[in-house]
Amino acid sequence: MPSPRICVLRAPGTNCDLETAFAFERAGGNPERVHLFRLLEEPESLKRFQVLCIPGGFSYGDDIGAGVVFGSQLRGHLGDAIGEFLQSDKLALGICNGFQTLMKSGILPGSGENGSPLESGERTATLTWNDNGHYTARWVTLNVASSKNVFLRGIDRIEMPIAHAEGRIAVSDPAVIDRWRESDQIALQYTDPQIHDAGEQSDDLLPYPTNPNGSTANIAGLSDRTGRVLGLMPHPERFIDATQHPQWTRKRLTGDGDGLKLFRNAIDYFA
Repeated sequence: MPSPRICVLRAPGTNCDLETAFAFERAGGNPERVHLFRLLEEPESLKRFQVLCIPGGFSYGDDIGAGVVFGSQLRGHLGDAIGEFLQSDKLALGICNGFQTLMKSGILPGSGENGSPLESGERTATLTWNDNGHYTARWVTLNVASSKNVFLRGIDRIEMPIAHAEGRIAVSDPAVIDRWRESDQIALQYTDPQIHDAGEQSDDLLPYPTNPNGSTANIAGLSDRTGRVLGLMPHPERFIDATQHPQWTRKRLTGDGDGLKLFRNAIDYFA
């Protein structure tokens, strides 16, 4: 069977597309870096791909908010093509600015009416400024909270780096979190590495730096209802080799980094 084709969709300001494409290639996929303007000219070309990935970076310079312009173009000009893609048996991944873009476009949380995969109506959640008010780059520990997301299969806990200024999940009403939990859409949560049992962790806000941005319910990533879409603030593409971990010598890590598992899960889905 031919390798799944991955559309690594970049826009002006995107700066993580090369390493993201490399991670998919290492995982056995066939990635292609596609500029947004090309897709705007030919929306039908999205049908050639099995995975859509929006990588990290500062699309459009985050001039009016992280992912706002990129997200509005996906929704306003590519809504039909994106909707058709999401309704087929395909996958979508948004990393950091890509997660922000998925949120601002309505692809996540994806609770549209009449079967639409895009959120409709008044927005109930967003990604906004970190509580500390500035860009934060550090490594974090994460618990996998979703039992059905394709990208997270076989993973219980993972370490990855973050690098963002607007990564705090904020909701209009606490009931939004309850709905996400009921539909298994809370995908990743920041956790204290000293907590060994995921069942010991509650949704009570963890302090900095465990929760580095003050995100509601310690959320670091969201899934759609189908489990085929994932948005996350941490960067799995920056941990595809064990030697990329800051403590790889102390922990005697060798071989692949844990971040590569997310990309392999995507490829294996089509095996």
